[in-house]
Amino acid sequence: MSPRSSVLVGLIGRSIQLSRTPAMHEAEGRAQGIAYVYRLIDADLMGDPAPSISELVRFVEYFGFSGFNVTFPYKQEILPLLDKLSDAARVVGAVNTVVLKDGLRFGHNTDCWGFAESFRRDMAGVSLDRVVQFGAGGAGAAVAYALIKLGVKELAIVDSQPERAERLADRLNTAANAAVRAATNIEAAVAAADGLVNTTPVGMAQCPGMPFPGDLLASHQWVAEIVYFPRETELLRHARRLGCRVLPGMGMAIGQATRAFELFTGRMTDMAAMARHFEAQA
Repeated sequence: MSPRSSVLVGLIGRSIQLSRTPAMHEAEGRAQGIAYVYRLIDADLMGDPAPSISELVRFVEYFGFSGFNVTFPYKQEILPLLDKLSDAARVVGAVNTVVLKDGLRFGHNTDCWGFAESFRRDMAGVSLDRVVQFGAGGAGAAVAYALIKLGVKELAIVDSQPERAERLADRLNTAANAAVRAATNIEAAVAAADGLVNTTPVGMAQCPGMPFPGDLLASHQWVAEIVYFPRETELLRHARRLGCRVLPGMGMAIGQATRAFELFTGRMTDMAAMARHFEAQA
């Protein structure tokens, strides 16, 4: 892809007004001398009933967008609307970045790279023998794949919809030759784990709380979060009090934005630059 000098992109999702993604992208665009515009396309503000994902995609194409990011609840729902998928998006079964070019829709998953890169940078040396993950949605699928690539030996997935966790485990076992299973006994799964990852919305400003009872957590375990607003979720506060090693969700947010910017523009950037833009919005 040749570098672009002007970019119009956006974020499709629901309840996304607090997202820092537009500010990160536009700040990096200015730093690189690009005419860069990033818009929020929040279905919750578009009437009742909200427009469908297919209507939203047609909307951005009509107005000449270069591409768009996708967030809750559309990361899996968008798949049938795309023409091509990256290898990661195909294995994960979820897309968070779409590039529009030559009349085609190219789906990518930059959440995988974002979580993995953040984990490698800040959690080096933790045990990856047994990990339990809460959530099997679009973001959860990306994180589970990233955990496998990071070297997790056994991954247990807990979800409020057990059949969704089973489907994700089956897909990853088939596609990535991994040892992934759905778990319904939360107490046993947490007790056996070296580390825990929350990929559910629980902990967000509009969905406070923890994804599992706090008294199940032990000080020798590590805890990773993908929620980044608020920056310090109830889960992270509780884990820090116990002395657990923790990974805040902002690392994944910065990482996925870094890779998405490169896909949208054809220009290189890095997590350090995006992190500065992220912190400037704090």
